Amino acid sequence: MKLLVVGASYRTAPVATLEQLAVPPADLTRTLDRLVAQPYVSEAALVSTCNRVEVYAAVSGFHGGLGDICAVLAEQAGCQPAALASHLYVHYDTAAVDHVFRVASGLDSMVVGEAQILGQLRDAYHWASGADSAGRLLHELMQQALRVGKRAHSETGIDRAGQSVVTAALELAAGHLDGDLAGRPALVIGAGAMGSLGVATLSRLGAGPLTVTNRGLDRAVRLAQSYGAGAAPMTELTDTLSTVDIVVAATASAEPVLTREVVTAALAERDLTRSPLVLLDLAVPRDVEEGVAELPGVEVIDIDRMAGLLADGPAAADTAAVEQIVLSEVESFLTWLRSADVAPTVAALRGRADDVVTAELRRLAQRRPDLGDDLRAEVARTVHRVVQRLLHQPTVKVRQLAAEPGGDQYAALLRELFDLQVPQTSPVDAVPDVLTPDLGAALAGVDPTVGVDTPDPAPPTGGAR
Repeated sequence: MKLLVVGASYRTAPVATLEQLAVPPADLTRTLDRLVAQPYVSEAALVSTCNRVEVYAAVSGFHGGLGDICAVLAEQAGCQPAALASHLYVHYDTAAVDHVFRVASGLDSMVVGEAQILGQLRDAYHWASGADSAGRLLHELMQQALRVGKRAHSETGIDRAGQSVVTAALELAAGHLDGDLAGRPALVIGAGAMGSLGVATLSRLGAGPLTVTNRGLDRAVRLAQSYGAGAAPMTELTDTLSTVDIVVAATASAEPVLTREVVTAALAERDLTRSPLVLLDLAVPRDVEEGVAELPGVEVIDIDRMAGLLADGPAAADTAAVEQIVLSEVESFLTWLRSADVAPTVAALRGRADDVVTAELRRLAQRRPDLGDDLRAEVARTVHRVVQRLLHQPTVKVRQLAAEPGGDQYAALLRELFDLQVPQTSPVDAVPDVLTPDLGAALAGVDPTVGVDTPDPAPPTGGAR
């Protein structure tokens, strides 16, 4: 099995496309089930945030796995796979490990160095474990990715230089409010993780009075009480909106919460001499309806706009230090992976030795029926001990050699020398039809080691997990 990453992020796709691809929490388990039900996918984890939607998968073949994952993503987006081609990026094998570790360390975030992605990766791992879609490869990958992220923030200054997306968005918002949010009335819509971060950050910056609203008022009340804020029901959204200068919208709603109609009604009740109403839309799908930004007296800052405005990152020395951590951790993971790959061959070799010993002992029993039980048992122990000692050094050595770059050749040599039957996949004549010519052409260049016409191995015949 090889690791394959397929995804879209703020770097490659507009918010409209990320909205199509986004998987709400209620659909995560079902989507993971669909992924591992595909013929070339045996394990899957899914990261769906406001900035990215990525699938991490263990696949039995590059082209087949790519086709399977693209089919599921296209179904989620409600379009044909080819329509997504220009927005997707693909990383395979070593490049996939490197990408996941860069994401975990914050190097690939819109706000470089932000730590929120670690919690999002932890959630993705939790969902995959709960759905039983993570196997040995993804368990090891996700656990090591979380360790990489923790190292990046504890051993370098990227944590101090980086910000959360909420902090960065509020800094941009302050530019429209005389550079300071202190004393500015604010509203947070949504009481989830992003909403909680919004309340905490606004409180720290001195914004107030601060109000929290949520479809479930109980959650809004609990969050508000933690920061000395007020809570309001969603039914009073228009009235509340008319009294504030800044709004952080971060719900999981499938439809816009701040529609043109709602915002227009709020503006009608608002003092015309006040500062503009600044709406921070940190949700995917959008919480602010398209067209609201055209209203006079309104400034909308969404993910698309943030991507264009946030050009500065942490100091080069901190970034270089994190890059070095990622590099060393990638090599560490690949060493583990190469060692794990040789394990079935070593097990097959020991199994072959046990079969030979068992057959010879059976023949001995037939030729010398006069041997007593005690003597036969002693002969069996002796023969097994001799075989184990003979195999010990070669198997230890082959594990060491396999852990080095190019080490997979040693497992292949063992299989050839001893004619070992280690379960292998067999070639097929074609790639699944879902990998359309347009999509294949668009994505063919992601891995120069894999030719467009190279057939994938046949998918495993056993269960997906």
